[in-house]
Amino acid sequence: MNTESYATGYDRTVVYPGSFDPITLGHLNVVERISKIFERVIIGIGINHEKRAWFTPEERTVMIERSTAHLPNIEVRLYEGLTVRFAQQCGAKIMVRGVRPITDIPAEITMMMANRQLAPDVETLFLVADGELAHVSSSLIKEIATVADDLVLRRFLPEPIVSAVREHILKYTSHT
Repeated sequence: MNTESYATGYDRTVVYPGSFDPITLGHLNVVERISKIFERVIIGIGINHEKRAWFTPEERTVMIERSTAHLPNIEVRLYEGLTVRFAQQCGAKIMVRGVRPITDIPAEITMMMANRQLAPDVETLFLVADGELAHVSSSLIKEIATVADDLVLRRFLPEPIVSAVREHILKYTSHT
């Protein structure tokens, strides 16, 4: 059994990776909670060229920075490749994964086990957003955004993101 204390690297830096396309109130809930526990929170925006994103990585960076401006210990970075390698490059010993009850758990556990094989020194911590936000996802936003008004979107998105989603829809629908 490894008796090395985890506290030496775990209480400083954490990585919270995702696509954040766009960031939701569920994401923000997780960020706010981990920002109270860790000295430094690095939000890693994963770039996946095979996924069709609504927003560019740069736009997502700005949206996250605006949504987390009230939190002094947040950093936003872009990365490509393996998430666990990104965590190592950041000097993080913990990756936080926000999960929705039931739907995300099997895939996240599979990924966690693969990450443990690749980087046994990096732990994965799963957090579920608070109750009323636990079901919110970027995919949900994309499904409802064209039919929901701003009042509805504000129930799922940080305030600075509502206008960005509206602008995206206008741009997209004006080209079709």
